[in-house]
Amino acid sequence: MASINLLVQSKKNPAVIYIRLRDGKKIDIKAKTNYSIDPLNWDPKEQRPTKKLLKDIDFANLDTELSTLKTDVLKNYNKSKGIVSIDFEWLKNTINPPNEEDNLPETLVDYISLYIEYKKRDVKASTIAKCNVNKELLIRFEKDRKQVVFIKEVDLKFKKDFEDYCISKDYMPNTIARAVRFFKTVCNYAKANGVPTHFQLDSIKAKYHKADSIYLNLDEINKIEELAQNQIPDYLDNARDWLLISCYCGQRISDFLRFDKSMIRYEINSDGDSKPLIEFTQVKTNKIMSIPLDKKIIKIMEKYDGEFPRKISDQKYNNYIKKVCREAGITEMVNGTRFDPITKKRVTQMYEKCDLCSSHVGRRSFATNNYGGPIPTSFLKYITGHSTEVMFLTYIGKSNKDIAMELTKYF
Repeated sequence: MASINLLVQSKKNPAVIYIRLRDGKKIDIKAKTNYSIDPLNWDPKEQRPTKKLLKDIDFANLDTELSTLKTDVLKNYNKSKGIVSIDFEWLKNTINPPNEEDNLPETLVDYISLYIEYKKRDVKASTIAKCNVNKELLIRFEKDRKQVVFIKEVDLKFKKDFEDYCISKDYMPNTIARAVRFFKTVCNYAKANGVPTHFQLDSIKAKYHKADSIYLNLDEINKIEELAQNQIPDYLDNARDWLLISCYCGQRISDFLRFDKSMIRYEINSDGDSKPLIEFTQVKTNKIMSIPLDKKIIKIMEKYDGEFPRKISDQKYNNYIKKVCREAGITEMVNGTRFDPITKKRVTQMYEKCDLCSSHVGRRSFATNNYGGPIPTSFLKYITGHSTEVMFLTYIGKSNKDIAMELTKYF
């Protein structure tokens, strides 16, 4: 439990009164207050002016102000812990809040930048990368709405508008929930530093959902491969090749659509064979990746004279691969969730499978089709970028029963 003490350390007159905050072994910080006193007039045990002087109006006021300061520091500490770093700078700014209010950002994007700068010292680079992903998503939302979001405007209406935008752009539910939670965290950080926030901030909640486990099995991937070039328009043929690449590499859309032949290099493996690798930095995690290129990807590149297919936008890719899968006859009715543009809500019901295919389908197909095969799970989760095996198993499109049946091979 936190405790606040007032100290007079000097024997000289006047002596500065210090405030000390302690909470277990982790927190023990001290800073100057704006008050001073003759050490002879200070009661160190009671941590206040001596009792006989409290009849004097000036000393009585000093005692009241010191008591208020202790209460304010403790209250601010209880609000701030777990949100900001509690250190000397925090205590100093709590005692003397910055008067330069104009220097504190008022927009959410600007405050996210401040928050990231503050957190750089304490968290991993991958965490900072995730913060930047949410920041970029907010910037795209602002551009779409043609208006800037201020911290004091982060309320339930903002949450709904932001969620509607993300759903319309085919973002996954958990991606949206993570972003909303992050924005709330940043606003709480701003609030702890004296920035006004909306009274509905505490009411903003974002639940995580079990993601739809839509993936393309090997037969369906073969159907997509067998589509003849003259069977579909050129733009769908180009999207088809990107879809196949994603099924063979297991990467996020933010990464594989940036693939370029300059990222490829050949290395000699332990068997003495020259093998192609592709090296890139993951956008989401900022992690440098080096993964083997499937020979089927090399074959696709031969179609483009050694290059990757033409670049397309994320949104076009999402739209086009639904058409590709329909042309390939992937129209089985399956349960899933889609955004209804009329009601602006996600609706869960039976759909044709092709209509449920989005940018995640290739990565999930790679993970699901390879799970239980010759590639160890530890290597698979390295390729997909999942930090733990639990996250990887949650991501793949196999049920608990499917996984159990795979395990029967070993019993």
